[in-house]
Amino acid sequence: MAGTGQGYDLAVTTYSPDGRVYQVDYAQKCVDTSTTSIAICCKDGIVFASEKLLLSKMLVKGTNKRTYAITKHSGCCFTGLVPDGRDVVGEARGDALSYEQNYGVKVPGYILAERVGLYFHKHTLYYSLRPIGIGFLVGA
Repeated sequence: MAGTGQGYDLAVTTYSPDGRVYQVDYAQKCVDTSTTSIAICCKDGIVFASEKLLLSKMLVKGTNKRTYAITKHSGCCFTGLVPDGRDVVGEARGDALSYEQNYGVKVPGYILAERVGLYFHKHTLYYSLRPIGIGFLVGA
């Protein structure tokens, strides 16, 4: 018996007859069923927090974290698939370093968020990539 996608869920570039992209729906489902992450703006800075579920007693302490520093003055928190989150954090760190090397100043938060958003968008355009299954909070 065929699944709900019936062949329309094989690629991100394939639309179903009702106009849905199932790959994007699957990525959104990963975010919806994951733990909670929040960011709170204070007068001194930004506080990132995420819920950490202990999936197994064999899980090494310090792994499966969802809050990272991008630069000395910016950070992020995500919910969803942890490997996707680590990939996006690495991309954000590379973008921040590239911006600082090119322009000689720290990357502003809105530019960092825009570059991360473009990375997300890229993953919904190409056949060879799959949508990223995380919700991402960035602050600077």
